[in-house]
Amino acid sequence: MPERSSHRKIAFLDVDGTILDHGRRIAPSTVQAVREARAAGHLVYLCTGRAAGHIPEAVLDIGFDGAVTNGGAFAVVGDELVHGETMPRLEVDALIAHFEEHGLHYMLQSNRRVYASATTRAAIKQHLANAHAERAEPQTSPQAGFSAEPIEDAPLDEIAKAVFFTEEPGAVDRAKAEFGERFHIVRGSMPLPGGSDGEIGLRGTTKGAAIEKVLEHLGLDRADAIGIGDSWNDVEMFDVCGVGVAMGNAAPELQRLADEVTTTVLDDGIFNAFVRHGLDTAEAPAAR
Repeated sequence: MPERSSHRKIAFLDVDGTILDHGRRIAPSTVQAVREARAAGHLVYLCTGRAAGHIPEAVLDIGFDGAVTNGGAFAVVGDELVHGETMPRLEVDALIAHFEEHGLHYMLQSNRRVYASATTRAAIKQHLANAHAERAEPQTSPQAGFSAEPIEDAPLDEIAKAVFFTEEPGAVDRAKAEFGERFHIVRGSMPLPGGSDGEIGLRGTTKGAAIEKVLEHLGLDRADAIGIGDSWNDVEMFDVCGVGVAMGNAAPELQRLADEVTTTVLDDGIFNAFVRHGLDTAEAPAAR
């Protein structure tokens, strides 16, 4: 078994599909891995597409040294904001016009909140019901208990990220064709038969770019970093970190872009990756 590393490392962990399964369950070994790695002097950060205020308490209670949120628009080291950027109002207006012109459901994210129309909230509720009935819900789809503020209350000068979805095909490619030079657009992971969904941030706003800001602030090198995730917004994290680890539940196409693949979210995926790189002990706790 690998020995614990005496060299300080930093791990960046995606949330949905990496720490959380379906927004409900966390493997006991994940809690152990994070806490023991930190106790050994390593750093562990969240690295999520979620707004900061939408990270579940069960995740935060594990304990982390900081977080990258909103797909890379914000980053905190401890309680210190070291990186933050929002979209210019004209760009937000252009996105909203695009969503409404094409009849897309959409959500807007500020640093801490998510905003959606009543129609979009109802569509998400129906999507969850359908996914549950078909047992097709992926780990990274909108989760049970999802809530959002009314879209009318959205502070349009403070928007960092947008998410959209539709039952119609081709929406992501269409958005890339119209906005590809201005925005970073990636596929989402909602199970929409024949449909499509995506995430949009400013061009250059990625998890990887925010990680570089954190590493620079801490005086750490890329080689010190391990990034673990399962979604298309994790690709730049894999590129920046010395080791990029895809979860066993990630799409095969995404797994091929990582340096290695660990087990699934509830099958000790984070724990096994930490053991492999000397951040944790070699005996996982019994599942509860």
